[in-house]
Amino acid sequence: MSDTAAPEAPDTSSGDTDTTVPADHPAAEAGAESGAESGADTDGDAGVESGDSGGGRAGLGELLAAAVGAVGGTERPGQIRMAEAVAGAVARREHLLVQAGTGTGKSLAYLVPALSGYRRVVVATATLALQRQLVERDLPRTVEALHPLLRRRPSFATLKGRGNYVCLHRLHDGPPDEGEVLFDPSPATPTGRDILRVRDWADDTETGDRDDLSPGVNDRAWAQVSVSSSECLGASKCAYGQECFAERAREIAKQSDIIVTNHALLAIDALEGAPVLPEHEVLVVDEAHELAARVTSVATDDLTIGTVERAARRAAKLANEKAVDALQSAAEAYAKAMSMREPARLAEPDPDLGWALAALRDGARAVITSLGEVRDKSLSDEDAARRQAMASAQAVHDTCERILTGSPYDVLWIERSDRVGPSLRIAPLAVAGLLREALFGDRTVILTSATLKLGGDFTGVARTLGLSPEGLLPEPGATVPAAPPARGKAVRAVEDEGDEDGDPDTDAELAPWRCMDVGSPYAYPKQGILYVAKHLPQPGRDGMHSSTLDELAELIECAGGRTLGLFSSRRAADAATEALRERLDVPVLCQGDDSLPELLKAFSADPASCLFGTLSLWQGVDVPGPACQLVVMDRIPFPRPDDPLMSARAQAVQQAGGNGFMAVSATHAALLMAQGAGRLIRAADDRGVVAVLDSRLATKQYGGFFRASMPDFWYTTDRNQVRRSLAAINV
Repeated sequence: MSDTAAPEAPDTSSGDTDTTVPADHPAAEAGAESGAESGADTDGDAGVESGDSGGGRAGLGELLAAAVGAVGGTERPGQIRMAEAVAGAVARREHLLVQAGTGTGKSLAYLVPALSGYRRVVVATATLALQRQLVERDLPRTVEALHPLLRRRPSFATLKGRGNYVCLHRLHDGPPDEGEVLFDPSPATPTGRDILRVRDWADDTETGDRDDLSPGVNDRAWAQVSVSSSECLGASKCAYGQECFAERAREIAKQSDIIVTNHALLAIDALEGAPVLPEHEVLVVDEAHELAARVTSVATDDLTIGTVERAARRAAKLANEKAVDALQSAAEAYAKAMSMREPARLAEPDPDLGWALAALRDGARAVITSLGEVRDKSLSDEDAARRQAMASAQAVHDTCERILTGSPYDVLWIERSDRVGPSLRIAPLAVAGLLREALFGDRTVILTSATLKLGGDFTGVARTLGLSPEGLLPEPGATVPAAPPARGKAVRAVEDEGDEDGDPDTDAELAPWRCMDVGSPYAYPKQGILYVAKHLPQPGRDGMHSSTLDELAELIECAGGRTLGLFSSRRAADAATEALRERLDVPVLCQGDDSLPELLKAFSADPASCLFGTLSLWQGVDVPGPACQLVVMDRIPFPRPDDPLMSARAQAVQQAGGNGFMAVSATHAALLMAQGAGRLIRAADDRGVVAVLDSRLATKQYGGFFRASMPDFWYTTDRNQVRRSLAAINV
C-alpha cells in the first residue's frame, strides 16, 4: 500500500472518539510517514543479541537465526520471545498460550525449539493453507538450515484421517452398495469424469492425499473412492494393504520427529479412546482459536433420512430378512416422523419421534447381530460390503442411543437443509471438560494464534479449551491479573459440563499454564484506522438499510475498489453485490461466483476490485499490498438468536448466574471480528482502514470489549476523516 497520507485531521475528540491523528499515522500530513517505517521491523538484531547473551539461549538464538535466514524472513523480537517461552514450557512441562500477531513468524518460533530437542512433536493446524506452508516451505528449509548446527537431520511427516486418502481397494473394486455405484463411471457426468480423473491420478501419486489432487473433485466423487476408518477392512485383510496410502502415511509418521496434522484428527485422537496419532511429548496447536469449534464438530452426531436408508440398503443382502425388514420399516417411520417438522431445539424427543428412534435403534441392533448369517456370492467383495454395512448400522444405533439416553450435557435439535432434508443433530453443550481430560495430560501443549485475547484477556479462550484460571502461572517477573468476575463461576460451571467425574480444581492443578502476548512487528496505530459508522441506524433483520448501503458505496469509491467485504450472512453479501454492481464502476466479486482460490487470485491481481463474502473470508485470507486497503464488516457477527447450540450455551450460563450474552454471543462475535480485522495489515508497508458499519460498536457498552479484542488501530467515528485518509492512500 502507498505511504501517501491525508491532510492532518482537526482535533474534534469527544468522550468515546479520538480523532486526534498521530503525526506519523496514514491520516496525517504527507511526508510524515517515516515513523511507520521505523517501527518494529528494524530492531530484530537487538532482540537476537539479547537472546544470545548466555547459556541455552545462545543455542536457541543461533538456531532461530539460521531458520529465519533459510526461509528468507526477518528476525523479530516477538518471535524470539515466543521461541524462548516455548522452550521454557517444554523444559518445565507446562502448557503455554501465546498470542502472536500477524508478521511475528510464529511457526518458526515453535518449530525451532521443537526440532532442537529429541522429543516427538505433533503440530495441529485448522487450515490446509497453514499445513501446506509448514510441510512445503517452513519445515524443509528449517531442517536443512539446522542440520549442520544440530548434527542430525530431523524428520517430519503429514498425517490425516483415513478418509483423506484414496482407497485402492475401493478404487479398483468399486463401492459395495449397488445404490451408490458409479462404476464404470460415465464420462458424460461431472462426477463420473472426476472419478476417472482420480483413477488416473492414483497411478502416479505418491501420497494418495486428496489435498494433493489438483484440481480437486466434489465430495460425492471422493466418497466413491475413499473409506472411513470404520469401513476399512484393515491392512492385514485387504488385498491392497501393502500399498495402502493411509497405512503408509501412518507408518512414516511413527518414524518421524515432527508430525503435522489437522484439528479434526487431533480431536478424534483425543475423544475416541483409540489413539490415531503416534505417541508424542509435545503438542503444538496452531490456529488454536478454532480448536473448540473443531472438537465440537467431531463430537456432533446427526441422523438424516438418507443415512438411515443407506444403512438398510447396505444390510439388505448380508443380514437376515427379519432384521432388514425391521430396519427398513423403522426407516420409513423415522422419515414420516421427520417430514413435517420445522427446525427447532428439543429438550427431548416427543412420543412419536421417540418411538421412531427406538425402532431405529432396535432395528440397527438386530442387523448388527445378524450380519454374517447370510452369504451373497453376487457381491464382488463380501468382506468389504459387510464391513461397510456394519459401520452404517452401528452409526445409526449409536446416534439413536445417544439421543434417547438424553444427557443434560448434550444439545438436541432439528435441522433442515436443501441437500439432506430434515435431520436430528446432537452436540455437547461444551467441550472444555472433554479437552481438559484428553488434551492436557503427560505432554506439553502449546496453543498459539493471532487471536487468543478477547477483551484484552486470555481467560475466556482458555476456559473453552479446558484450562482453568486456577492453573494460571505468572510470566517471569509479571503479576497475573485476576480473572474478570463477570465470567467467573457461572461460565466455568457451563464449560465443565460433561466432566461428571472430574474435579475441576484438581484438574486445574494438573494443568499449569502460562500465557503471553508477543505482539506484532507491525505498528497498528500508525498503519491502520478502525472506523465505526456511528451515525448509521442500528442493523435490523430486514436487510441492509439504504443509508448503510450508501456508506459502503462511498467508502469503496474513496478507496478506489481495493475492498474486502465481510458479511454476516450470504443473503447480505449477495444483496450488497447486486446493488453495488449497478452503482460502482469497479469490479465486485462475490463468494459463490467461482471457487474461493480463484476469487482470491482475481482480487489480488486487480487492485480496483472488491471481494464480498461470508464466514470463510473472515479468517485465513492473506492479501498483502495495494489490493486490500479497506476491510468492511457489515455488522457485529453475533450468532443467530435461534442458533440451537449457542442459545443453549448462553441459557446455561444465565441459569448458573452469569451473563450468557457476554460469555457466549459476544465472545463468538469478538473472535470473528478480531480475525476479520486481521485481514488488513499483512505486511510492514500496508496501510488501510477497517470500517464497521454497525453503530453498536460505538454506542453500546459492550463496544469496548470488541475494540479491545481487535488490533490496536487508530480509532475514529469521523466519517469525513476516514474518507480523506482512504483517498490519500489510494494513489
